[in-house]
Parts: sequence; structure tokens; C-alpha cells
Amino acid sequence: MAAGLSAQVCVVGGGPAGLTLALELARRGVEVVVVEQSAHFDRSFRGESISPDSVWLLKQLGVLDKVEDQTLVTRRMEITDAGHTVLSADFSVFDQPCPYPMELPQPPLLDALAEAGSALPSFRMLRRTKASRLLTEGNRVTGVVAQLPDGPVEIRASLTVAADGRFSKIREMAGINYTKIPLERDFVWFKAPMPKEWDLHTYRVRILGDRHGLFIPTVPDLVRIGFNIPKGGLRELRAQGIGALHARIDELAPQAGPGVREHVTSWSDTSMLDIFTTVVPQWWRPGVALIGDAAHTLTPVLGQGVNHAIIDAVTLAPLVTRALAAGGPTDTRLDRACAAFQSAREESVATARGLQLRQEKAFALSSPVAAALRRTAYRAVSSSDLLKRRILSGVYYQLQQAVRDGRTRLELADRTVSPSPAGTPTGGQHR
Repeated sequence: MAAGLSAQVCVVGGGPAGLTLALELARRGVEVVVVEQSAHFDRSFRGESISPDSVWLLKQLGVLDKVEDQTLVTRRMEITDAGHTVLSADFSVFDQPCPYPMELPQPPLLDALAEAGSALPSFRMLRRTKASRLLTEGNRVTGVVAQLPDGPVEIRASLTVAADGRFSKIREMAGINYTKIPLERDFVWFKAPMPKEWDLHTYRVRILGDRHGLFIPTVPDLVRIGFNIPKGGLRELRAQGIGALHARIDELAPQAGPGVREHVTSWSDTSMLDIFTTVVPQWWRPGVALIGDAAHTLTPVLGQGVNHAIIDAVTLAPLVTRALAAGGPTDTRLDRACAAFQSAREESVATARGLQLRQEKAFALSSPVAAALRRTAYRAVSSSDLLKRRILSGVYYQLQQAVRDGRTRLELADRTVSPSPAGTPTGGQHR
């Protein structure tokens, strides 16, 4: 066994949740080690949609300005069913400091977070390192054994944080119970040129019977496309050849067809996402806390995964810092901090999950009568500004509104934050 390391907090996973948490802890002077198994942040098709609340948070964290030239603002959303627009929304009407979602590829975001952390003396990141087992004393986790490129190392920590995603190994090692709820579909993703008929700032959902696709503008002038297939149906679809993919896009969005045919010429140009949600009754056990997808896997609808991961991180950081700073034995205080973290976050996560699952059911409707009722429901929402604001505010603006109303107190490393006056520009590429 190689010489051991010690830190107050060991974060396993260098994604948006893990790096945001590590940065906020290090800014408070907490000694933190991040264990990340990849050598780089080249992660395609992962969490590129940034919800308005997270846009606002990244701005407050001082990260957004470092990646501004690689962002794309989404100004509108449009849902089309059977060739007719049934719902449209303009995000500019929402009276929030940061009203617009953004598209931001993960590599520059993670690079910016890691760079900011690396400038701090209490931050350390171990790349090409994989946590292989947990260290324990009695019922309490006291760190991890990690595999470095040149051998194993013990990392002792007062708190180990599982930020290792939807297939969390730390969650499994810790024996934390969860329920995985598979949905009836998987998603095939790829990128193609933006059709010349479309603008760069509209998030499009196209529905046809029980088939649907997401068409999301992304940097620099592309569209990120995802369409549903039956659960476990990728092998059957691939057996039909790449023409089956082209035909699906022709059905859903003929404008995108030519660009897809030119740039998606084999199945290797695509990525498949297994769609499921995970419910974890308790997000911690003594010595371990789960955040992000490890605590609550969400679906791709409305880009909520990264949003809740970042909010988890900035919620947990001050609670852990206070528990560590009080002096004397910290175990009980850390347990209370983890319980307080879950209590603060689970209602918001449940709200997002509920909306997503309702949308999943609506997308899956296939009979003519059910599809007609779906279109009627979307039109009713679209025609009512009050209803539209209520639904979208519950997904996109929970945090900004709660802080503005005084229902939530957001503590970042150097200050307690209140939103800027409504209408403050969000930054980003306005092309």
C-alpha cells in the first residue's frame, strides 16, 4: 500500500457536482481531495443544458465569465405535436436575474471549476484514480482506498462524498438502499449542423404519436438531437442500418434531415442513454454523503441533472464547513449536516422528478384519442400565461425565486447571496 493521504473531505467524482462542492469547500479553507478516474474532461453528450438557476449560480461562483465564449443562450421553447405547434414559451418574460437556460459543453465547465480549485492550497485533485473500496471504523466510513496509476493509496477523510454519477460505485460500496425506476424508453443522441430554417436560440420538442425528439441548439452552431427508442431497443434499430435513424429524423424534423444524413453516417456517430430515475430514501450514512445523480438520478427532460447537482454542492458546502469548524469530535455534527442537506434539497428534487415523469407519460401516449388529449393539454398551457409561468417557474426558477422571497438563504464561500435586480443580463454568446 502506498503512503496514505488525509483530507477533511474526499470527493469521489470530478463532474459538475463534485468539482463545485470541492471548489466551495476549498474556498472556505476545508482540505479536500477529489478522486477522478478520467485523465481529461472530454465528455460528449453529458449535461450540456444549464438551467437558469444554475446559470445564476455559476455567475455567482465566478465561473461563468471564464466560459462565456463557449455558451449559447436558449431564449425560447417550442413543442410541436403532429406537425402543429401546441406550446411555445419565451423565457424573456420571466422576471428573474437569469431568465435564460444555456447550452454549455461539459469540458470547458469542468476545466474552469478545476482551474479555480487548483489555485487554492486546500484543493487537490487526483486524476486517473479510481476508488476501489471504502475504509471503515465500525459503522462509519473513514475514507477510501484509491487506485493511482502507480498503485493504491489510502485517503483518510472525515467525510466521503459520492459525486460519481447515476451508476455510483460509492453508493453501492456504502450499502445505501435505492430504487431504480426504469422508464419505457432509451435515448439516442448525436449532433448535426443547425438547419438553416431554424434560429440558434430555440429549444424544440417534436412529437409524433409515441415518438419524440429533442432538438437543442448547441455550441458553436450545431443542434444536439435525441430521439426515443423502446427500452433495450438499440440492437434492433441498429440492425436496420443507419437509414433507420435518418428515417426517424425525417419523420420528426424534416428540416434537420439533410444535415443528419451528411454528418451521421454510422452508428459510431451516436451515443445511447439508458433512461431511468433513481429514488434514494436516505442520501447519507455515517461518514458518507451522496450528491447529484448518485443521490437522485433524473431524466434528460428540461436539463435538470446538472442543475440539481450544482445546487446540491452549494447547499452542502456550508453545512459541512460549519460541522468541521466547531472543534472537537465532528462525527455527530457531520451526520446532522448530511441530514440537513437532504432535508433542504429533497422537495425541490421531487418537484423536478414529478414534472419529468408526467412529461415522460405524455410523450409515450400513442392512441389517437390520447394523443389528441395531449395536444389539448399543451394548448391549454400555452394559451394561459399564468399556467405557463407556474409550471416553468417550478422547474427553471425555483432557486432564484426562493432566494428573492427570502425562503432560502444561499451561502457561498465569500458571502450570502441575494439575486441581482430582475433583468440583469446573464452573459453568454448572443449570436
